[in-house]
Amino acid sequence: MQFTEIISFAGYAIEAIGVLVVMIGSGVSSVAFLRTFRALPEGVAYKTYRRQLGRSIILGLEFLIAGDIIRTVVVSATLESVAVLGLIILIRSFLSVTLHLEVEGRWPWQEEERITKADASAGQP
Repeated sequence: MQFTEIISFAGYAIEAIGVLVVMIGSGVSSVAFLRTFRALPEGVAYKTYRRQLGRSIILGLEFLIAGDIIRTVVVSATLESVAVLGLIILIRSFLSVTLHLEVEGRWPWQEEERITKADASAGQP
């Protein structure tokens, strides 16, 4: 095997891991939802399901982007393939950021606000 074949195989393997992450995350999230949707208050199970499913999709997208980068840069580094890679990364990154915003309720670069009950009641008269 030549170096480019090994790297190409590694890129496809990383992409396959991304697909598996999405599939397994979807399955685990769905099973957890089906087990808890009647036990939890209305809407809580659904929000938890969306959050878990969104996180698995985001993680899967990261693997897919990594596989694309590896295969394009090492295997076929033409100007056209790099331009296509840039467009693919742009689309997948946009999806990842918007999913993160929807799941977490904040932009990825914003710090998470942690307010405890003591902090919240301390500001009240």
